[in-house]
Amino acid sequence: MNDLTLIRKNLFRKKLRAILLTLSILIAFLIFGVLGAFYSVWSSGGALAADNRLITVNRINFTVSMPYAYWNRVAALDGVETVSHASWFGGYYQDPTQFVQTFAVDPETYLEAYAELTMPADQREAFLTTRDCLLVGADLAGQYGWSVGDTIPLLSNIWQKNDGSSSWEFNICAVFDAEDDKVPANYAMFHYDYYNEPLAFNQDQLGWLIINTTDPALNDQVARAVDEMFANSPAETETTTEAAFNEAFANQFGNIALILLFVVGSAFTTILIIVGFTMVTAINERTGEIAVMKTLGFPAPRIFRMVLSESVMLSLFGGLLGLGLAWLMIAAVAPVAAAFLPGLSLPPSVFWVGVGLSVLLGLLTGLVPAINAQRVKIVTALGKQ
Repeated sequence: MNDLTLIRKNLFRKKLRAILLTLSILIAFLIFGVLGAFYSVWSSGGALAADNRLITVNRINFTVSMPYAYWNRVAALDGVETVSHASWFGGYYQDPTQFVQTFAVDPETYLEAYAELTMPADQREAFLTTRDCLLVGADLAGQYGWSVGDTIPLLSNIWQKNDGSSSWEFNICAVFDAEDDKVPANYAMFHYDYYNEPLAFNQDQLGWLIINTTDPALNDQVARAVDEMFANSPAETETTTEAAFNEAFANQFGNIALILLFVVGSAFTTILIIVGFTMVTAINERTGEIAVMKTLGFPAPRIFRMVLSESVMLSLFGGLLGLGLAWLMIAAVAPVAAAFLPGLSLPPSVFWVGVGLSVLLGLLTGLVPAINAQRVKIVTALGKQ
């Protein structure tokens, strides 16, 4: 009988205890996998940002607008390749609960700035030339069952027209997507002029500028030039890289990383205590058997390795089951959540970190029992039988 067979038999000699321990570990790694996948999508904005793309917002807050005239002034700066702009519409479809992430943009320069957005050539041309066109992301279109040719109203919970209405009528003339599944396709865009002209207030104002520099090495130079241009003006600006802007935007909802750390840390600490005490108890129950093994010639280091291997195998088995279940859950939820969390999946990095943590958990919970087993005295242990 080899060591692996002995380890396996010892692990499952009390099946109920082994099952409960495996379930405890499974739950911990299920939580880790699911939260890790959500965090990966939530924080992917920085990773997907273009190296040469800057965002300029009002220094007070990105929700405060800037004069329309800033757009052309920034375009004249050295090192600037293209400049576009966008403004938050705050739209919903039919009912306030049916939120639609919508932006008023300059069509031509926006598509130049975000070259990663793809659509058929005829639809692209329709968006550029049709005043009331609504360019809809594929995930958003799937969420509401929209298709090219549909006419829909979008209402704003922020803006009103001169006639007192808060509804804009749109013709869906194009649907965009991206080759990279992690690039969001869960929002819509329309012509700034179509939005701006009937506004009852805040006309000729922009939400933010999107600047593409000619070289990422010029980012700092261009950012300083933009902010210095509007220093001491009624609407001072703050220009950062798109990655930094996305990170700051995500942080508006709280420190997600810290929250996840507390949740996952609490789960792992609890499991560590449970598994650790259970393994100590299991080894204490087998002191007589360990003494017999030593009598038969099993050296102390071999016993140490066997007991530590039991803990690692149990933790790794439960961890792999938990991560596998997390993968299945994420795969099932991803199509439904595509409109809110595009590209939701269990990243390989999260999986392999989970495997590493399961091994570490096994080592930590098995170390004390393995040392205790190694130190068992034959005479003392057999004398207690």
